[in-house]
Amino acid sequence: MQNKPFTMIATTQFGLEEILAGELRQLGAQDIRLATRAVEFTGDKKLLYAANIWCRTAIRILVPFANFFARDEDDLYRKVSRINWEEYLNTSQTFAINAVVSQSTFQHSLFLAQLTKDAIVDQFRRKTGERPSVDVARPDIRFNLHMHENQVTLALDSSGDSLHRRGYRLQTNVAPLNEVLAAGIIMLTGWDKKSPFIDPMCGSGTFLIEAALLAYNIAPGIFRKDNFGFRYWNDFDQQLYYQVIEEAKGKRLPEAEIDIIGSDIDRDYIDAARTNITNAGLEDEIRVRVRDMREAKAIGENGVVILNPPYGERLEATIDINELYKTIGDTLKTNFSGYDAYIFTANLEAAKHIGLRASRRIPLYNGPLDSRLLKYELYRGSKK
Repeated sequence: MQNKPFTMIATTQFGLEEILAGELRQLGAQDIRLATRAVEFTGDKKLLYAANIWCRTAIRILVPFANFFARDEDDLYRKVSRINWEEYLNTSQTFAINAVVSQSTFQHSLFLAQLTKDAIVDQFRRKTGERPSVDVARPDIRFNLHMHENQVTLALDSSGDSLHRRGYRLQTNVAPLNEVLAAGIIMLTGWDKKSPFIDPMCGSGTFLIEAALLAYNIAPGIFRKDNFGFRYWNDFDQQLYYQVIEEAKGKRLPEAEIDIIGSDIDRDYIDAARTNITNAGLEDEIRVRVRDMREAKAIGENGVVILNPPYGERLEATIDINELYKTIGDTLKTNFSGYDAYIFTANLEAAKHIGLRASRRIPLYNGPLDSRLLKYELYRGSKK
């Protein structure tokens, strides 16, 4: 892989494809094409490193290197065997294959990964008498295999760990929001990064931290302690990588008077939020406190208030989920006039008890849960 442009695929969560495409465009990506949960684009090695360091809504950055049709098991094994695997891997490195299969004569992704692994290690044995080892947990080299209608795409995974694992989050609450989803939700709100940003049910602080990273133009990848997958590739350019890191650090905006404020009724959550905020180096940029959500109030004339309330699955029987959502609606009406309110929930029945009319309903997923980001415009006085 030289510095000439090559194709890459950034994977993301459903509903965040447009946001991710915008991020890649800002980084200088070309030939951008949207797919479901993915964005294809072209760029050079510097863009590959920058996309891993800067993209808030990407889960992985993949570099495809082979594409073929596989009729059956023998055909797959034969075609995988034709690839020169020494270009991507050596016998002293560990590797893993992440396989995804859909609408194909192959049924099981694990079987697909096993067959591909066999073809790779058999080739090394024939050539060298040795073989690389498989390490599913922390491999040096990750390969991604995608099969749709028996058409196979093999790609190098440049990210290593999923990019949602920023590295700042040491403590979480019961059902923490994935950092990629949190960042995507904030970007979907169109928050101007100047007006107040308030989360009155902040849990371990993910919304607050992602909002501060966005407001101060801090690249989320700089917390990851150098554990990107591309660092183990044959053509890794350490000097270029450090250049991209230094450039990213230099783009951080200076401190400003931006109110990023969180609260939660649970002291343990606030303690966890403080730990995470400190770990991200944002203790001067974010304020958190223990407070009942009903006591949260707007600051200034307008801003964004955002909540990811419980969905009901893990709540004790003593808590009435519908009553909780009614209380949220009453608090927003009373205490946040002039603000735009956003509620992210997978409990659409309970959301009916908010008692406000949503001006937008954006479909998203929280893990496997079909969810909505609901926007409420909290007008002062009458709508006129």
